[in-house]
Amino acid sequence: MSKKKQPIKILYSHLGNYKAHGLAWKEERTIAIDKRLKGLDELETIIHEIMHIQNPKWPEIMVEGKAKELALILWELGFRKCDL
Repeated sequence: MSKKKQPIKILYSHLGNYKAHGLAWKEERTIAIDKRLKGLDELETIIHEIMHIQNPKWPEIMVEGKAKELALILWELGFRKCDL
């Protein structure tokens, strides 16, 4: 029987020192998102970093293109983050 993968953990932090919108640690299945991001930029960065974990052999250019396309599709469909 195959081992169930752990869920991807998402952390929000100030990533200015890294000069990055997001970071991914594949082995730990953890991503960090710059807490200053909002809207479409935040959505695209979350998707981008998750794709790095799910597809560790993909080159950066492939991750960028796929993440941008998926984020735009979801955004056009009206998906938004809502703070309740």
